Amino acid sequence: MAAEKFILAIDHGTSGVKTAIVSVAGRVVDAAFEKTGLHFLPNGGVEQDPEQWWEAVVATSARLMAGGKVNKKQIAAVSVSSTFSSTVAVDARGRALTNAITWMDTRGGPYVKKAMAGFPSFDGYGIFKALRWVAVTGGAPTLSGKDDIGHVLLVKNEFPEIYEQTHLFLPSKDFLNFRLTGKMAATFDSVHLFWVTDIRDINNIRYDDRLIRGFGIDREKLPPLVASTDILGPITDETADRMGLARGTPVVAGSPDHQSACIGSGAVEDFAGHLYIGTSSWVQCMVPFKKTDVLHSVASFPTAICGKYQAVNEQDIAGEALDFFVENFFFGPPGTSGRDIYQYVNQLAEQAPAGSGRLIFTPWLNGERTPVDNETIRGGLFNLSQTASTGHILRAVMEGVAYNNRWSLGYVEKFVGRKLETLNIIGGGAKSDLWCRIFADVMDRQVRRVKAPMMANARGAAFIAAVALGEIGFDDIPKLVPIDRVFDPRPENREIYDTLYAQFLKLYRAHKKICKTLNRNNP
Repeated sequence: MAAEKFILAIDHGTSGVKTAIVSVAGRVVDAAFEKTGLHFLPNGGVEQDPEQWWEAVVATSARLMAGGKVNKKQIAAVSVSSTFSSTVAVDARGRALTNAITWMDTRGGPYVKKAMAGFPSFDGYGIFKALRWVAVTGGAPTLSGKDDIGHVLLVKNEFPEIYEQTHLFLPSKDFLNFRLTGKMAATFDSVHLFWVTDIRDINNIRYDDRLIRGFGIDREKLPPLVASTDILGPITDETADRMGLARGTPVVAGSPDHQSACIGSGAVEDFAGHLYIGTSSWVQCMVPFKKTDVLHSVASFPTAICGKYQAVNEQDIAGEALDFFVENFFFGPPGTSGRDIYQYVNQLAEQAPAGSGRLIFTPWLNGERTPVDNETIRGGLFNLSQTASTGHILRAVMEGVAYNNRWSLGYVEKFVGRKLETLNIIGGGAKSDLWCRIFADVMDRQVRRVKAPMMANARGAAFIAAVALGEIGFDDIPKLVPIDRVFDPRPENREIYDTLYAQFLKLYRAHKKICKTLNRNNP
């Protein structure tokens, strides 16, 4: 009888690296996590050390393999999922020339705005330029500068000596793949937020020289392209030895976090929705068409599944909002450990009523992408009074994130032309029963929690590798992803949440001009 095969799945997120041993059928055997830090800089800079990423990959992998739960010969492949739109400038030897510029970094915004300006204009975009980009790429870069192209333009304009030394600009996943294999390439999906690829034929994606010239960047600094299910190459001997893997283990090209999460959620059929709640959040689904909603930042992107697009969008802050409150304002009683602090947070929040005593939290702590592209908007607690308890505030934070997701959901459903009746929920926030119930109630949708929701990205990376190896097909995935619990919307909470959601939208309209005045010189 043949030995069971496993994938070493590396999920590189904003907060750290989670590495898992996952069977080709999606069973998670073991996992290890290593935290990585963020560096906040003036004028909207948010960077990370790519060497810290790499050392976290090596450390977590070596720890797992030393655990002995599988033999290294049973690891059939390595597959990486990583943050979308974090960019590393590397020299010809693959050495990082600077810190990685993350998906939260807005310093490139002025250069994107200049590149996309024109007459006549609408909402900051030259209309004819926007139409050109939409026709070819299915969208246009966010004017906040958070996309990869914003990072490239930042380096070109503010660090010209680094730009000249740059051999390639690599997405974060592909930087890690280079460290694994010694080969530099990007996938059709990971390179998309450079906004210079022609995706009109989903089966023949390629760079568009006219768009590259439009940004004034050098084509030779863009990586060669491969499919997510391609075998990039064998792992290098040195890296295999450090990670405890067999020499020659293949490395699959893989996909960014959005695409891996969708696959790991089990929602791989057209119009099957999933809701991700991690540092950021999104509501997405696979679609059979290329379409764009520029005004609300929803667009069809390439995905790992041949012949399909994915309706992609992202909201900047979700679980990070709760982390922000816990870490800065609420530390728990003496002796509370990091492991059980969120259990205590949930207990307190559960004591507050639905609607949190009409306290509303707006989660725009780092601006917003979807359904508004606004780098100067900021969050807050509204209608706060002396009667509010800690539980009221914590529940209001959870509800505020859910209001924001409901806002996004409306535009996603318009985009796909139908109601998404059911959402598979994944990510760290999905571990909370209370938060899952809040999402179901606020969004008025059935929410189905996937088993081991924090492992969805790793599971998705493993499934991509399993398909690459011919072990499964993408059509097999829905039956391989078990549902842990189903949360149906409760009619008794419909009125309060509809009322507060309407006020949530009014708060955005009322505060966007104030926030622009306060933050225009310090986004």
